[in-house]
Amino acid sequence: MRQRRLKNEINVVPYIDVMLVLLVIFMVAAPMMSTGSVDLPQTGTAPQKPDKYLKVQIQRDGALSLFDAEGKERPVAGLKALKAELQAHASDKLPILIAGDKDTPYRNVIETLDEVKKAGFTRVGLETGVK
Repeated sequence: MRQRRLKNEINVVPYIDVMLVLLVIFMVAAPMMSTGSVDLPQTGTAPQKPDKYLKVQIQRDGALSLFDAEGKERPVAGLKALKAELQAHASDKLPILIAGDKDTPYRNVIETLDEVKKAGFTRVGLETGVK
């Protein structure tokens, strides 16, 4: 009876197949896993601003300022104070532009937009930079 010899070779073809499948899975899944702040795109062409408008400016740290139709800046203490200031201008029926710093948390922009809508303004726009 012949003694069988052990093969000390490893067949690597199945391992290569598995590695290629995993590579494809990670390549597809990696862009979906990115987190962090989102840089909103700038517009190439934007419609003209209205002649008269109110502007709410949100600084990087969340501080608010209200610019009246003549362009005079007035710092605002918070969202409640902003709503009170805007209700004083509600009879003017002016459009409102919300200008947020690029590094402002998106939550601050949405909360400000919500307060402007609660104050009764319907013509609201987001100011963006032009390339």
